[in-house]
Amino acid sequence: MTRPPNTTAAPATAAQATGGPATGGPAGAAGKLTTGGPSGSGLPAIGDWSSFDELRARQDERIAPALHHARNSPFYDKRLEPGQGLAQLGLTTKADLRESYPFNMLAVPRERLATYHESSGSTGNPTPAYFTEAEWADLADRFVRKTVPIGPTDTLLVRIPYGLVLAGHMAHWAAMRSGATVVPGDCRSLAVPYSRVVRLLHDLEVTLTWSTPSESLIWVAAAKAAGYSPGSFPALRALYVAGEPISSARRRRIEEIWGALVIEEYGCTEVGPLGSDCPYGRMHFWADRVLPEIYDPQSGQITPEGTGQLVITPLYREAMPLLRYNLEDVVDLRYEDCPCDWKLPTVRVLGRLGQGYTVGGRRLGQIQVEELVFRLPAAHGVLFWRARAEPERLVVQIEVPGPGSQEACATLAASIEAELGVRCAVSAVPEGTLVPGELLAERLDAMKPRKLFGPGENWEQAIVRG
Repeated sequence: MTRPPNTTAAPATAAQATGGPATGGPAGAAGKLTTGGPSGSGLPAIGDWSSFDELRARQDERIAPALHHARNSPFYDKRLEPGQGLAQLGLTTKADLRESYPFNMLAVPRERLATYHESSGSTGNPTPAYFTEAEWADLADRFVRKTVPIGPTDTLLVRIPYGLVLAGHMAHWAAMRSGATVVPGDCRSLAVPYSRVVRLLHDLEVTLTWSTPSESLIWVAAAKAAGYSPGSFPALRALYVAGEPISSARRRRIEEIWGALVIEEYGCTEVGPLGSDCPYGRMHFWADRVLPEIYDPQSGQITPEGTGQLVITPLYREAMPLLRYNLEDVVDLRYEDCPCDWKLPTVRVLGRLGQGYTVGGRRLGQIQVEELVFRLPAAHGVLFWRARAEPERLVVQIEVPGPGSQEACATLAASIEAELGVRCAVSAVPEGTLVPGELLAERLDAMKPRKLFGPGENWEQAIVRG
């Protein structure tokens, strides 16, 4: 799939997507917009600044109000000293959020809250997040900042968790606000198995999807199991993906298979969207709404850019202000020019703190191995893989559905040893080993509760799967 040249407009704001009034003049040069944020919000939009210096000035203007408002929360009221600036403030951690559960971070009256959310973590207290109605306009506006915008003619399949996590609800509401038709295909719902997902993609002529990168590859196998050909989904024009790092090779493979652009998103439940791809495939951080910094745990230093743990300060947060919140994601952030001319820093997400393993004295992360797996020729049909990091070697398994498994294994082993510098053992496993065929073909939904059964019916499964 070829990415468009620099004639693609910058991401549409929510007002543009719905045909609403713009607050500025006509669009300027390619990649710039002169419209404002959500109507009447006073929030910035791409094109409101023309240089990194102007962007930094806007950030500086918002730091003092953010600090002032944060004092309304019990947590920061105790932490902030009189006259203390952001540069003198320590990090806010996930542990702080857990200890503040549920409302010790709250900075507005409880009656102003519109929604409450929690992260998907499973240890100890959850990390809570809550938003006012005004903040939902900001969430939606940031979500629709896309090189392939959402509009009234689109049908968006949301295949991200709903529940207490923000991402599914945010995409749902933002797309509706943009006039699109939304298909709520929650990936954690028993009512939407993979067989139903591919049917919906086909029958509803879905144009956009919102999922993890891994989901989009499972759909390929599910479509094959259901008898769909590679060209059965011509309406699909973009796949929005988030929730896990994606290598450039896996991105290209997904684009080749689906014949649609992959648009990578980055965000978190506590704050919402943090960045997305420009027309040139480089992810930009929404630094006009959220101030990013880089923390080096070895030195304890915090710098405006570089490689390290991402620390964020939302500049317009109401319900739950966060000051120097350490996401614990390892990123590379740079204020550097890009042909899109958005004048926003670029960000590469390298992984989560603590992820990765040492093999033969070298530290390896999942994305490094993934890049080599998906560099294998597409003819091998490899979609699924797994690896185990042993002290002295990397053990890798790949599903090779057709002939050529020996060649695929030998090619991958040579790439791993040459590029990663570790010993490895690569083997092929039968199709359906890593993603079971019954998972792809499953059609049963969660059953509704029943009390009365007929002769021969199994009354042990009244509420669980049949």
